Amino acid sequence: MALSSLVFLALAGVALGAAPHHRAPAYRPAPAYHPAPAYGHHAPKYEHEYCDPTAAPACNANSTLSYCLEDDEYPTYEIKGAISADRLFAKKYADVADQSADDLVDGVTKDQEEAFDYSYYTGASTGDSPYDVTHWAGPEGYICPSDVVYATPKRAQNVEGKWRVIVNDVHYYSQTARLETCLFPEAACRALAPCYQSHCTQKSVYHRLLSFDPCDPYKGLFIDIYKLPSACSCHIPA
Repeated sequence: MALSSLVFLALAGVALGAAPHHRAPAYRPAPAYHPAPAYGHHAPKYEHEYCDPTAAPACNANSTLSYCLEDDEYPTYEIKGAISADRLFAKKYADVADQSADDLVDGVTKDQEEAFDYSYYTGASTGDSPYDVTHWAGPEGYICPSDVVYATPKRAQNVEGKWRVIVNDVHYYSQTARLETCLFPEAACRALAPCYQSHCTQKSVYHRLLSFDPCDPYKGLFIDIYKLPSACSCHIPA
């Protein structure tokens, strides 16, 4: 092909080529966004309430007992609602409210039990002789001095270590338990000479009580098991 033909084709390419290419627009610099706000100590808090069933309630503050006979925070309204919603309540609930030594303690009447006084007792000799009255003798009473109460506990710690609310004194419903607690645990038994080396031991029994879980109110009413003090027994070593 002659040089003139190549020149012609080149000129034709310029004349017949694509539309001229426009220059890309010059965009302004991207906006500089401000950094995320630093809340610091003003940051919003989203706290979820947590209920620990093993934590001692307010009624048990400064106490070594596993139950409360009084409770300023007793959820009466919630218990009433649970009773109304429970169709099997009548089958779960039972109580013998009028309990006393008359029908629970052999050979002791209610009046006798209520009159027992251990104010003189110390659990050990305080005189020159180990046989003085403060050690092993005294007026009428249990051989191991104890505090006896026919009570309606409001809260108690179950056998798994979790605190529950007990259905008590709601409407006319109550659950009565006889609680006998040693006044002087491991002290000498009354009416026994020191040579026996006796000592008083706390005994307990398991109670099945209709209960309510304040940490899970939707559970409703259920039977739970509690270990409560039942007697103060005298033990003599073999």
